[in-house]
Amino acid sequence: MWPDSEETQELLGSAGAGDASAVNELLNRHRDAVRKMIHFRMDRAVAARVDASDVVQDVMLEANQRLSDYIQNPAMPFHLWLRQLAKDRLIDMHRRHRGAQRRSVDRERSLNSQFSDQSSLDLAGQLRDQELTPAAATIRRELEERFLAALTELGDDDREIIVMRHQEHLSNSDVAAALDLSAAAAGMRYLRALRRLRDVLGNDQSGMINP
Repeated sequence: MWPDSEETQELLGSAGAGDASAVNELLNRHRDAVRKMIHFRMDRAVAARVDASDVVQDVMLEANQRLSDYIQNPAMPFHLWLRQLAKDRLIDMHRRHRGAQRRSVDRERSLNSQFSDQSSLDLAGQLRDQELTPAAATIRRELEERFLAALTELGDDDREIIVMRHQEHLSNSDVAAALDLSAAAAGMRYLRALRRLRDVLGNDQSGMINP
């Protein structure tokens, strides 16, 4: 999901040397990833009042304004820094529009709707054949719905790390840096989250077989 880091480093070097075109290219090549992240995480009740493209533009404007500070002190990889700006912007926006509610019925419905809109339904193990038979398409949809329902039952930390690894395609080292964990701790948290997700899916499956 995030652009190649080697080219990003080259652009950062040019931007630090005062190349304005490098700044524009650097931000533009990350725009789509930021857009996907914001669209994926944006509460639908908020999205009804706020255009996601405006949020993306705000993030890019802030990144442009703070880029020189980042270049002087790159405490984390650029895509994680940009991702953090976007996440902070979303948190502030949700606080303004929805108060302190974190697990309301609206939020859970929003999460399901957001997942359903994404092209990266790798999270649900979707079939990749673009010409599915009606029966296969029905099975895929049932699997996706079961998975999404299970995901909403996880705690925030578990859900977050699964989304980071599978929807944002962040590496374990990226997740560790973003969450301020050691690589080993991030790996263990991810494995625990997968086990909990598997338990929820297993319970759901048992319930479907033996109502």
